[in-house]
Amino acid sequence: MISAAVAVRRLWPRRLRTRLAVMYTLMFLLAGAVLLALTYALVVNVLLPAPHPPTKPIPAGIRGLLGRCKPPPAARSLLAECKRAFAAAGLGPFDQRGSTLAALLGAAAIGLGVLAIVSVALGWLVSGRALRPMRSITEAARRASELRLGQRLALSGPDDEVKQLADTFDLMLERLDAAFTSQKRFVANAAHELRTPLTAMKTAIEVTLSKPARTPEQLEVMAARVKRSVEQAEETVEALLTLASSELGPANPEEVDLAVAAEDALDAMRGAIEQRELEVDAELEPAIARGDPVLLERMVANLVENAIRHNVHGGWIGISTRELPAGAVLEVANTGASIPAEQIPTLFEPFARGNGRLSSSDGVGLGLSIAEAIADAHDATVAASPRAGGGLVVSITIPTAPAP
Repeated sequence: MISAAVAVRRLWPRRLRTRLAVMYTLMFLLAGAVLLALTYALVVNVLLPAPHPPTKPIPAGIRGLLGRCKPPPAARSLLAECKRAFAAAGLGPFDQRGSTLAALLGAAAIGLGVLAIVSVALGWLVSGRALRPMRSITEAARRASELRLGQRLALSGPDDEVKQLADTFDLMLERLDAAFTSQKRFVANAAHELRTPLTAMKTAIEVTLSKPARTPEQLEVMAARVKRSVEQAEETVEALLTLASSELGPANPEEVDLAVAAEDALDAMRGAIEQRELEVDAELEPAIARGDPVLLERMVANLVENAIRHNVHGGWIGISTRELPAGAVLEVANTGASIPAEQIPTLFEPFARGNGRLSSSDGVGLGLSIAEAIADAHDATVAASPRAGGGLVVSITIPTAPAP
């Protein structure tokens, strides 16, 4: 039993087109055989019913002749006698029904065989026509690479399953193309950001070592510059690691009060707030969100730090938290330079700055990117808009999730 199944599996065609053609032919033969059986039964029972029994006694001589007339004889003389015997016995023509059924079976068998051959050819053509888009998808997948993701199938025709598959494949290529483009831009920006502090360190060391008589004061200045560059590089690496980990999503979700996280962030940035003489307007109502505590606290801290860092001296910061039916809401607004509405989406890209690089105090340009990545990992909605008079308003809504 197992060996027979293995043999059938080995003999079964491997190519999908061949399998479809074989299945088309088998289904056609089955349908033809059923139709032939029904037709034969209809002819036998309705159109050519069985002959009625004789209506009068058959003489003994004629009865013996009837025995020799079945099957019909080939000799013409005996055939004529058989016809007279059947007529004398009150029976119909003895060979009409049998010859008709034999001719019907022969013609049906020949027709079924011819149509079976035609069905093989038609099945092969139809299956090839149906699988043509699949071959296009296969060729596009083989051609696709990191450098050739811009090609699209753009399959035309009815909106059937094959076209939906092709459209899904095009969408996948588009997402891969966007992902690779974003990755290249991210790597290039990261390399540039890390090259800047390394270049500064190298320059400070070379300038100091080029002096024939180096004083302790000059060495201290060099050490201070190297220390600042190392801190800048360390901050960049830490931000990159946070961005990468935030995209993985929360590992152990817990309940986090965004109001407490905002208050902690303000306390941590108290020195920078006093240094810039910023006015803080905080309306912190309980806003319970469920997620990773470390990531959510980092998201709130990044938004607060961004509002302080990109502000004007003596400016204003507004922070509010509240709970709505949609979920926990955090809103951070600040004064600052005027930002065009079309430039706001670029602020959430890695290493992006609204007004270009000003100084190292502007950060590494990953604050909003990390905040958005953490929000996306928690299925949150991020909205940003320019503030009237200059500055930015960022609102994040974290949907309420049921407790496990």
